[in-house]
Amino acid sequence: MGFACCCIRAGVVCIYRRDGRTPLTALKPTQPRLSIERFCNCHFRLINLFPQSNSPGFPVNFGSMDNTSTKSPNVTKGLLQSEELYQYILETSVYPRELEPLKELRLATANHPKAGMATAPDAGQLMAMLINLVNARKTIEIGVFTGYSLLLTALAIPDDGKIIAIDINREDYEIGLPFIKKAGVEHKIDFIESEALPVLDKFLQDHENEGSFDFAFVDADKVNYKNYHERLLKLLKIGGVVIYDNTLWGGSVILPEELVSERKKVGRRATIELNKLLAADPRVQISHAPLGDGITICRRIC
Repeated sequence: MGFACCCIRAGVVCIYRRDGRTPLTALKPTQPRLSIERFCNCHFRLINLFPQSNSPGFPVNFGSMDNTSTKSPNVTKGLLQSEELYQYILETSVYPRELEPLKELRLATANHPKAGMATAPDAGQLMAMLINLVNARKTIEIGVFTGYSLLLTALAIPDDGKIIAIDINREDYEIGLPFIKKAGVEHKIDFIESEALPVLDKFLQDHENEGSFDFAFVDADKVNYKNYHERLLKLLKIGGVVIYDNTLWGGSVILPEELVSERKKVGRRATIELNKLLAADPRVQISHAPLGDGITICRRIC
């Protein structure tokens, strides 16, 4: 049957079944396993966690005492305790330094039906700094979408730098291609329309590729993150960095599985397994940062 909707009344999060009438549970601050503070302040974007009901009169509502509003919540990539705080970071520290080609591509992508797949600009800002810190020249990107992170990387590496960009969907990449061309960095990009594992395996067949990459960014199918990790560590040089995106999976990593929609369960399980793997991997130094939808930065140390 699944979960349909929720509302917040008098400090209680009420979750209903798909019929919009049967209360499933009421979450109070006194319940330590899933308190309102953890549920709401971490911006779990309930509209993504609980499939919306088709029943009229039961919309998802985040902060209002009235559950009759038909306004959609302002969905962001951030997991901060408030939308206002996230906007403060963007408007104070991120947008003023965002290069014009990136801004133009971000705004163009905002109208895409899957705009939420784009790299968060605050996460992108840190990514650009890391690229500069490791003096990256040769990079690899798994999962391109419209190319915000790809353009960011191309702008950050030297003119003779190279990016291997892998994605199964060239159509989305071509949305960003005019902005990449306008920025004069298309020559740095080798776009490969393919699943990533065969491409990585092909690279590893040539032993000269081992330890030759400076930086990698992964934002693709979550179930294969573990497989990507093993291959990327062989391709990265010691001191090289790989960033994994979406490692908090909309905040669902701390939710009981029964409160996660079916469409998010597979990704949630894969993300939890990845996080455990990375935390225990002695080959990398890690930092799990709550930027965007969560990013985990791994520096190869051996």
